[in-house]
Amino acid sequence: MTGTLVLAGTPIGDVADAPPRLAAELGSADVVAAEDTRRLRRLTQALGVHTTGRVVSYFEGNESARTPELVEALTGGARVLLVTDAGMPSVSDPGYRLVAAAVEQGIRVTAVPGPSAVLTALALSALPVDRFCFEGFLPRKAGERLGRLREVADERRTMVFFEAPHRLDDTLAAMAEVFGADRRAAVCRELTKTYEEVKRGPLGELAAWAAEGVRGEITVVVEGAPDTGPEELDAEELVRRVRVREEAGERRKEAIAAVAAAAGLPKREVFDAVVEAKNAAKGAGKGAAKGAGKGAAEDAEKGGARNGSA
Repeated sequence: MTGTLVLAGTPIGDVADAPPRLAAELGSADVVAAEDTRRLRRLTQALGVHTTGRVVSYFEGNESARTPELVEALTGGARVLLVTDAGMPSVSDPGYRLVAAAVEQGIRVTAVPGPSAVLTALALSALPVDRFCFEGFLPRKAGERLGRLREVADERRTMVFFEAPHRLDDTLAAMAEVFGADRRAAVCRELTKTYEEVKRGPLGELAAWAAEGVRGEITVVVEGAPDTGPEELDAEELVRRVRVREEAGERRKEAIAAVAAAAGLPKREVFDAVVEAKNAAKGAGKGAAKGAGKGAAEDAEKGGARNGSA
């Protein structure tokens, strides 16, 4: 018989939020894979639990190399418990590779539900919660960050982001630039901890507040774009939006479908705009090449005339 992979949620701040099953799983697992073994030790001490199984590290730096080892233990019948520093494994934390590998081998995967910074921040934000999406961490480089934000500028669902405290002011300023300074948002800091703080307001105001410096674990919740009905976009703007999605890694077919859906237009209309722009670019290129060739010929002819007169 194969074993079982257990994904266990851990407290995001207050250790009293640990689910009761977590202590039982920590004490009985054959293998405990932890993002940080030192934090695991502090957690087990706080819960009064003694781990009898083998403890191994499983973090971003060794995730690829250690996954086969854990899968081997699972196929041998072991019960493997995966925990990260805070919250649910694989949600912007290690875990996805192991889950995918285990499922591929037909190994049972289950979970011990626990605290989630995403859902906690969303609930506290006072923003619409009927539809939302999780965007994780934005790119660190300013240009890439702006590009990612432009990709979701038309997103109508409430958006949840993680961010490091030392980048928060730059991120909020970029959000205000792309989404608009008046777009509502909430910055949730140190959730469930002693100095928990939820700062709500327009992005412009939050960016000014964050410029003074913010500490702690940060989750940002941003209101979705207003539903103003189908947009009236010209062909040039449709092509630009498709290009932005392509540059972000989407296939052209998917990019066209997404732009059409967001604009409330038939896919064929966006497709035709893209094809027309492509043909126009080709025509311009040929025209430039033809002009350059003609110019070169005229220069050569003039040069020959000058040489002949000499």
